[in-house]
Amino acid sequence: MNVKRKKLYEGKAKILYEGPEPGTLIQYFKDDATAFNAQKKATLEGKGVLNNKISEFIMTRLNGIGVTNHFIKRLNLREQLIREVEIIPLEVVCRNIVAGSLATRLGQAEGTPLPRSIIEFYYKKDELNDPMVTEEHITAFNWASTQEIDDILAMTVRVNDYLSGMFGAVGITLVDFKIEFGRIWENDFSRVILADEISPDSCRLWDSCTGEKLDKDRFRRDLGNVIESYAEVARRLGIMKDMPTVIQGGLH
Repeated sequence: MNVKRKKLYEGKAKILYEGPEPGTLIQYFKDDATAFNAQKKATLEGKGVLNNKISEFIMTRLNGIGVTNHFIKRLNLREQLIREVEIIPLEVVCRNIVAGSLATRLGQAEGTPLPRSIIEFYYKKDELNDPMVTEEHITAFNWASTQEIDDILAMTVRVNDYLSGMFGAVGITLVDFKIEFGRIWENDFSRVILADEISPDSCRLWDSCTGEKLDKDRFRRDLGNVIESYAEVARRLGIMKDMPTVIQGGLH
């Protein structure tokens, strides 16, 4: 990494650096893993490399179907060139099957298929544990306009439809996922585009035959083989062939 670059932001899993051109950033994927609002932490060698490659694969294909996002190109094993956006302070969660907090919050059995996909909003605020909010809260506190919410919902449905088919074709069930959005400005007008990343860190992915978890829940629940599971997702998507060995004896 170029140590002379200006670091703009460091989160739990990524670092943002000033980009080479105005309106661009460099997004660096770390090996750090966190859960339960960073109460649980670890370093998983190779996680950043895998997430960088998987997110590149997904974002490129979403761009191809008209879901505009901030991804421009992958620069190296751990870095992407992305468009600078004004992040909307919301995490958007789309659920197809009961799992995680939905199961505990509503006392529903994990693995229960939902009659239709559910989209939830959470306010991005670590110190508040990212509380769930409604559209009323979002507009009242001016986090996003009604039109922006409509755009976010429409894009989330498209992402869900595409990813469900993409993963389903390789024997993986998309249980749920979290995405984020940001504004880009063109003169005095803004529009909302997809931002952040899409990877096993931000999706629940289960093997369609066995129900085996292939995502961050392996870390959250101490199931082991976290990197191997992320690598399995990459392998099924056909993107392992040009990957280096990132853990000893593991990824080829």
